[in-house]
Amino acid sequence: MYNLTALVPSSSKMQWVLSSKEINFPFPLGLTLLHMVFSSVLCFLLTKVFKVMKVEDGMTLEIYTTSVIPIGAMFAMTLWLGNTAYLYISVAFAQMLKAIMPVAVFILGVAAGLEVMSCRMLLIMSVISFGVVVASYGEININWIGVVYQMGGVVGEALRLIFMEILVKRKGLKLNPISVMYYVSPCSALCLFIPWIFLEKPKMDALETWHFPPLMLTLNCLCTFALNLSVFLVISHTSALTIRVAGVVKDWVVVLFSALLFADTKLTIINLFGYGIAIAGVAAYNNHKLKKEASRAISDDSQQTQLTATTTSSTSEI
Repeated sequence: MYNLTALVPSSSKMQWVLSSKEINFPFPLGLTLLHMVFSSVLCFLLTKVFKVMKVEDGMTLEIYTTSVIPIGAMFAMTLWLGNTAYLYISVAFAQMLKAIMPVAVFILGVAAGLEVMSCRMLLIMSVISFGVVVASYGEININWIGVVYQMGGVVGEALRLIFMEILVKRKGLKLNPISVMYYVSPCSALCLFIPWIFLEKPKMDALETWHFPPLMLTLNCLCTFALNLSVFLVISHTSALTIRVAGVVKDWVVVLFSALLFADTKLTIINLFGYGIAIAGVAAYNNHKLKKEASRAISDDSQQTQLTATTTSSTSEI
């Protein structure tokens, strides 16, 4: 899944807030917690108070504990680690590292029994990994702490996608975008609140120089809410091909836009060459997945046609 927004890319907005040169709110855990609390409150108001949107039925305690809580926890992990990485590395380099996401998803998918290992997929994963390594080699101001945080965020996002697939395929529950946010946001907020109490709250109490204007905070939370909602809306109203093509375009836009927006972001030829290799691997991965989904759809239609024909024949004999 790719995050799509018509506004400034979310990663650029996040670093703008965290940067000491701009808003100067260097608390990624606290900022992410505010986003999730805002999302939880807004979803509650829209669905339970104003009732302009409806939460779909079908959620049970068993599904919530075995699927929604893991999804919320992994979402919190992704946001926490991924946003913390912006304190150490540039937005452009972080985006390049995110290109390895299909590798993480595939490996975890194989472990969960959702994917099947093949020579073709192994080759594609190797190309993506090689591209990311080349892009990292070309980074001028590489910070390994930031790299570790970003890779942790990638693993968290991969696990979240795996749990989402399990929720849809094995649990058979399909929720609309606002329902997903209604259930996941409070869980993610709780998962973020616990580490925030011990890791960032003491720093915020001791450091009195941080500043976050209320208007800027509200706009930032609204942008994040709109971004997260747009992800699920795009997925539910477009084809898989549109999502994947738009995702690749978005990746390049984030890299180029951040290089123009932040003066400390320096792109090298090796950076772009390695990222180009990784994106080519991602495109091959997307193409492979689309063909696989198309063949599965054809197979399902064929089975349905045969079942209908068999039923009709049995009825005629009777």
